[in-house]
This record gives sequence, structure tokens and C-alpha cells, in this order.
Amino acid sequence: MKVRILTVGHKMPQWIQTGFDDYHKRIGPMLTTEVIELPAAKRAKNPSLANLAQYREQEGQAILSAHQSASREQLWVLDVKGKSLSTERLAGKLADAMQLGDDIALVIGGADGVSPEVLAAADFKWSLSELTMPHPLVRVVLMEQLYRAMSLNNNHPYHRGN
Repeated sequence: MKVRILTVGHKMPQWIQTGFDDYHKRIGPMLTTEVIELPAAKRAKNPSLANLAQYREQEGQAILSAHQSASREQLWVLDVKGKSLSTERLAGKLADAMQLGDDIALVIGGADGVSPEVLAAADFKWSLSELTMPHPLVRVVLMEQLYRAMSLNNNHPYHRGN
């Protein structure tokens, strides 16, 4: 199984890149992961609501173009209104996808969220938290949770649940 992280934006601060790289290196033996950085829409200084919808649509087109829907790649979209998962349930969902022979594309949307088209195409909408997090931090939290779930699936001592 392969997980591709489709993320809008680039130029992460060094501390984000360091944290992400640490978990990316650790997860390598258990799960192939790849980051696909998609360009953010060019934003106006004082955008209107119409502009925000336009940005989401433009970024959504890039996300859907990057998604390999013709292959067996599930589309999981990070969304604050999505389903909250425990680490154990995330581990189970990853194990299920592996058994099916599916890959996963995990979407981190842009600063204004994801388009309705991306949400409609999602196989699963996942909420990391009800908190609003900066997009760079989401990369680190996401990779840590993937590593923790795969550690659980591989009986690695990193995950010490209750």
C-alpha cells in the first residue's frame, strides 16, 4: 500500500520540515508515503466570498487532477466536519485498505478549505480535530498519526494506548 499526501501549498518552515521528515523516515519500513505539493491559488489582498470560492475551486481542480481515481486509490479528505477517529480505528482503516490492495490519497486543503467537488469525490472525510490548525502543522500531526497507527498494526512499541 502507498499513501500519497496531496497538499496545497509549499515552503514549509524548517521546524515543520524537520518534524515531518522525522516521522516520514520512521514510517518508511512500514508504509510507502509520498508528498505531492500542489500550488495554492493566487490570492487577492482583500478577497471577497466569491474569491474564496474561486480559490477553493481552482485548488480543488488541482487536487482532483492529482488523485489517481483510475487506480485503486481511495480519496481521504481532511475536513474539520469529517469523522473523528481514535488511533486504533485509524489503524483498522489502514489495515482494511491494505487488505483490499488499495492505495490512499490524503488531502490537506488550502487555507480556505476544500471545494465541494473534492468533498463529493471523497471516499472518507476525516477530522484530525475540531480545532483549527495551521496547514503546516497538520502535515506533522498527520504523519505522526499515520506512523502511530502503522506502529500499532506492526506491534511496534511506539503506540502505548490504554
